Amino acid sequence: MTTAHDGNDNCASAAGTTTTIPPAAPIRTSTSASTRAKIAGGPTPEVPYPIKMNGTVIKGFGRGSKDLGIPTANLPEEAIAAQEDKMVTGIYYGWAQVVVRTTPESRFLSSTSTTQDTLAPSSTSTLPGSTNTNVARSASSSSSSLATSCPATVYPMVMSLGWNPFYKNEKKSAEVHIMHNFHRDFYGDDLRVVVLGYIRPELDYTTLEALIEDINIDIEVAHRSLERPDYAAFKEDPLFLQL
Repeated sequence: MTTAHDGNDNCASAAGTTTTIPPAAPIRTSTSASTRAKIAGGPTPEVPYPIKMNGTVIKGFGRGSKDLGIPTANLPEEAIAAQEDKMVTGIYYGWAQVVVRTTPESRFLSSTSTTQDTLAPSSTSTLPGSTNTNVARSASSSSSSLATSCPATVYPMVMSLGWNPFYKNEKKSAEVHIMHNFHRDFYGDDLRVVVLGYIRPELDYTTLEALIEDINIDIEVAHRSLERPDYAAFKEDPLFLQL
């Protein structure tokens, strides 16, 4: 199986242009939870973690909710580029926060003109002890979300970084699944992420069901991994305390 450090970007140049070629990924036919590690990473985050990423939520492929039942929010390309030297492709875990910057009206216009990959609703539950400083402001669709005097809620997350071999993407993406039941999308809002560990490399799958099964195991691994005190402490990272 490919290790966590396999899968470097390859570039082919033709007629003065550069094309990114996604690396080949191992194929998985099915997944057994019993063969997967229950926790990822040591008792405390080690270098290069924590890795901090942030940016405005952008339009995704619209597959997280529709195909997988696991909604995601996509970080912009510049957020990926800023940390590319520290991160190989694969599945990561950590903490995430959405800071509302848009109005209900602008979100409605965005939803009617773009393919949605909404963060709502998720089938996963929040991690016990999640920083619950402002649930209403994070998940509400009211315009009062724009005027807040305290930080938004921090939730556990898993993030897929790469080309999603099952879907044969041609552009690298960072797709964040926040473990909370939201009921709207976050296009145009700020997404802040503190990455604390690596779960596994990208894989290809023979069936959609095998992909979904693996993602759900990733979510369980992230939950357990973040329960450890040295990981839970990053819910209070200074990145999340900004308004």
